[in-house]
Amino acid sequence: MTKAELISLISKKTGVEKSEVLNIVTSFMDTIKKSLDEGENVYLRGFGSFIVKKRAEKKARNISKNTTIIIEEHNIPAFKPAKVFKDAIAKDKKKAKKKSK
Repeated sequence: MTKAELISLISKKTGVEKSEVLNIVTSFMDTIKKSLDEGENVYLRGFGSFIVKKRAEKKARNISKNTTIIIEEHNIPAFKPAKVFKDAIAKDKKKAKKKSK
């Protein structure tokens, strides 16, 4: 699902205009990005957590030049789904398998 499809679906479901939903979704994503950039995790109970993971410094190889390079320590964003969310997806898969048999 794309961002445009998500906005259309939310707009149909809530009756709110697409332009307003676009502003809300964009603001939501910008707020999460800003929080993670500041090193602050975002927790959405029942959905999951947007967290910052720290990658340690490591050595890598540049195969074309046959040299060793060092990749510095850096942060990466990650999403960890809530247990309720994982369980709901697992149940949906089990139902789909039963229907196909």
